[in-house]
Amino acid sequence: MKKIINTKNAPQAIGPYNQGIITSQLIFLSGQIPFNQDGNLIGNNIKKQTKQCLINLENILKTENLNKNNIVKTTIFLKDMNDFSAVNEAYSSFFKNTIYPARSTVEVSRLPKDVKIEIEAIAIKK
Repeated sequence: MKKIINTKNAPQAIGPYNQGIITSQLIFLSGQIPFNQDGNLIGNNIKKQTKQCLINLENILKTENLNKNNIVKTTIFLKDMNDFSAVNEAYSSFFKNTIYPARSTVEVSRLPKDVKIEIEAIAIKK
């Protein structure tokens, strides 16, 4: 069984995929780039962009009455690994007072819409 998650409180998919898919216990969230729900890029500051990606992920989870506490794994795709420290600052601030998810961070040569960062997540139902 799988169910589609879709909300207007996060940017709409820019290709043939869904914002998220729910299985019996796991929620797979597609990579979010730093666009707000209206489809506008959030500045050029990597900390603000990181926060927006995470807010988008949480907004998708909220459609199922879940939140950042349900996230168990993230993958961060960075255009420039020199931004790693700044991303960590924004990331740790967002997940403050939670159990940090497991995480991978990789540098990539290019991301959709030529953004600096994309974050995907796996969450669980509690």
